[in-house]
Amino acid sequence: MRQAGTYSGLLLSGRSGPHCLPLARIKKIMKKSGDDVKMISGEAPIVFAKACELFIEELTKKSWMVTMQSKRRTLHKDDVVSAVIATDIFDFLFSLLDHHSIDDDPPLSDVK
Repeated sequence: MRQAGTYSGLLLSGRSGPHCLPLARIKKIMKKSGDDVKMISGEAPIVFAKACELFIEELTKKSWMVTMQSKRRTLHKDDVVSAVIATDIFDFLFSLLDHHSIDDDPPLSDVK
C-alpha cells in the first residue's frame, strides 16, 4: 500500500505545523510580484516557504550570537543590524537597514 509523502500534509492543510508560514499569503505575494506572473504551481509556495523559514532561522541565529557576545539575553534591533553588517550573505539587506544604527555601532567581526 502506498503511503503519503512528506509534503502531503502541506498540500492538504496549507501548513505542516505551528511555525510554518501561510502558503496562501505566500502565493498572493508571489502573484503580486510582477505583471507577468499569472499561474503558480502547487509546489512553488511550499519551496518558497521553506526557503523563507531557513533564511529567518539563519538571520535569527546570527543575531542571537551578537546578543550573546554583548552578554544580554534580549535580542534587539541593533543585534539584527550588526549581524547583517557582519555577515557577507546578508549584503542584499543593506538598503533596508536604519542608517542611524549603522553609524552608532561598528560591525562585530566575530560573527561568521
